[in-house]
Amino acid sequence: MSEDALRQQIQNLKKHNARLRRIAHDARNKLSAALDGTGLCLWQLDIPSGKLVIFNRRWGSMLGYQPKELSAHFEVWREHLHPEDKEMVLSAFYNHLDGKAPFYEALHRMQAKNGNVTWVLDRGRVTEWDNGGKPLKVTGTHIDMTKEKQYEQQLANLANHDPLTGLTNRHALHAQFDLMKKLGPLCVAFIDLDDFKNVNDTFGHRSGDEVLLQLSLRLRDACPPEVTIGRIGGDEFILLMPWTLDRPEIGDITRRCLDAAITPFELGNGAANVGASIGIDESWENDNFTDALIRADEAMYLIKRTGKNGIAAGTAILLQT
Repeated sequence: MSEDALRQQIQNLKKHNARLRRIAHDARNKLSAALDGTGLCLWQLDIPSGKLVIFNRRWGSMLGYQPKELSAHFEVWREHLHPEDKEMVLSAFYNHLDGKAPFYEALHRMQAKNGNVTWVLDRGRVTEWDNGGKPLKVTGTHIDMTKEKQYEQQLANLANHDPLTGLTNRHALHAQFDLMKKLGPLCVAFIDLDDFKNVNDTFGHRSGDEVLLQLSLRLRDACPPEVTIGRIGGDEFILLMPWTLDRPEIGDITRRCLDAAITPFELGNGAANVGASIGIDESWENDNFTDALIRADEAMYLIKRTGKNGIAAGTAILLQT
């Protein structure tokens, strides 16, 4: 082959190589754009060196980092695992490397640059082995699941909490009653506001909602952590208290709750005054939630019939203002 022919062949190979580079670069950009559009991050780990190849920029950005600000290395990823999830994630990862699991998968939290938590669904599997059968490379994806987890939490809150006050709702009170009853003695207090209709009639329903919101905060302040506070609708509230009816805590807590209701509520359009009739009874051995609630309701109506604004325990009036 002549020198000119050889020079021409080299030139053609260079052009062909440049064309292949452009094609590979274009393909990689399209892959990155496609992955970013789905929220997926594609990664590959070189196990001996710990080097991570990130095929698009989702990994760093989902943790609040600028491009190239976060080093792509196994130890850096490990450092950003949430402390409460780290053991579970690493166990799942090494179980796959050791052949104990067909793939690696973990739904876990990572700590972002600003300290916030990012939920990630991580998946991967070994894609290359050495001659001795030891894993060399792991290829996988992870996707930001934070919005999904937040939505899941919102659904859980809606399922178990009153949408206006954030207190425990009837469904969750029922479950909590069953749990507390297994653990020991249990008293149920039924709180019904007095003259609440006047607030709605005088100030409007939005002001009525504001009274319920303010009262829920006051009830939280009045009750220790052992007490479950719930709203079952309208102006009716429930306390689940883990003591027998003769314990002094029962009287102390319900008196504070009565004071919380009697104290005037400052609203944008005036001051609202309500009261509360509170009935308490102890759960019997064979009671379900409805049975205990009915007896507490009957104790509450004892106060209603004798002038409102007071506390009754069973058939005995403890206090009436």
